[in-house]
Amino acid sequence: MRQRFGIIISIVLALGLLIVINSFAYVSEDEKPDSEIAPNRSTYNARATGTRALYELLSESGYKVMRWREAPEKLLSDSGRQVETFVIIGKTPLSVEEDEAKSLLLWVKRGGRLVIIDRRPETFLLPVSGDWTINTEFRDYPGFGVDPANQEQMTEGVKPLLPVQPTVFTRDVESVMPSKFFSQIKFSASKDAAAKANQAHNTPFEDDEEPPPPANPNTDSSTSAGEAAKAVKAVSPAPVVHLSSSNAVVLLDYPHGQGRIVLLSDPFIVANVGIGLRDNLQLAINLLSSSDGVIAFDEFHQGRGVTHNAFVSYFAGTPVLAISGQIVLLILLMVWTRGRRFARPLPLPVVDRRSSLEFVASMAELQQRAKAFDLAIENVYSRTRRVLARYAAMDYNSPRSEIAKRVADRSTLHAHQLETLMRQAEEAINGGAISERQSIHLVRRLREVEIKLGLRMRSREVKQTAQNI
Repeated sequence: MRQRFGIIISIVLALGLLIVINSFAYVSEDEKPDSEIAPNRSTYNARATGTRALYELLSESGYKVMRWREAPEKLLSDSGRQVETFVIIGKTPLSVEEDEAKSLLLWVKRGGRLVIIDRRPETFLLPVSGDWTINTEFRDYPGFGVDPANQEQMTEGVKPLLPVQPTVFTRDVESVMPSKFFSQIKFSASKDAAAKANQAHNTPFEDDEEPPPPANPNTDSSTSAGEAAKAVKAVSPAPVVHLSSSNAVVLLDYPHGQGRIVLLSDPFIVANVGIGLRDNLQLAINLLSSSDGVIAFDEFHQGRGVTHNAFVSYFAGTPVLAISGQIVLLILLMVWTRGRRFARPLPLPVVDRRSSLEFVASMAELQQRAKAFDLAIENVYSRTRRVLARYAAMDYNSPRSEIAKRVADRSTLHAHQLETLMRQAEEAINGGAISERQSIHLVRRLREVEIKLGLRMRSREVKQTAQNI
């Protein structure tokens, strides 16, 4: 036991030493402050450049929002069927790859809506719409001296933007306050497309033009309206401008297949520090809630993908993982050394399997087979009479009537009942007729007398009984 205690103490000391060494060796990384050079637009970030305020406000307002933590191709599976709006905010830590962009745009073609809120999105996220090309251009690049939490510095010299036309996105929006770093959205068409557009704009309708085909009265109005909308989208690939300054477009959307792509060129409008300015919040709600489906915020490219183990991510940057690894190595070393011989071989200990009460059990079985119940009762009664005589402070050979009377005086037992029990036992021992059931009942009564008087067995008998069990 002392050897095992020493091993346990050694293990505890080794683990404590590992913890102390890792705690002193660990140097915590200072949390990087928010900046417009390297912003964190995640919905988990509650600081200036984050979008947690927008996410929680939409969630508490009853909108169906979720954090999308899987790869974009999962939108094409069953898990992405309920998603109708997919939101990418800012320059993400994990860049959107071209293969991922193809899956995302395929989802848009099937009827999804992609909302991109970024000053300089990837060009492959802005596909050509018919003959129209869309891109962005910086007006003023953020510097290191700007505090993103300071609204005055972020909006210095910027005038509020007014809606260009009444649309779904500009409903209840009077003005929007962007930052001074918003980029300019540019779109242009080829010369042939521009000529066709001008000709269509300047040519009046003539009387001999064929009118559009009438709607089928047997067709549902919602279905015909949906087909008409698709037809309009098919013939109108041009972007629709919703918000702009005097010489820069800030918000537009355009069709892509059966879906649409929305582009807002300043994440400051939806960031925690800017969402409360002017009608920025109303504009954000209009952009994301124009449909009743689920609004999914891209957290996969924000570094919150489900491919990362949640347990490992929780303890990332702490010495817990290193300590756990060292403990595992220590346990494996102990198991390996435990199975190897350290010194000369020793013979196996010889354990005596025989019980000290095997003889008693054998005799009891012989007595049962021979129906020698008197002998069994004699073995029990002799001990009971001895302890009763000791309890009464009398000699063993004293008359049973005197022993019963003295025991009754010192206890709650009745002298007559005790004397009768002793007489029945002695008669059975002396050859009186008795059955197996009567002998068991008689022995049980003798044991009850011992229990009532508190006459416990001797330590040697208790030990033998425990070994037999």
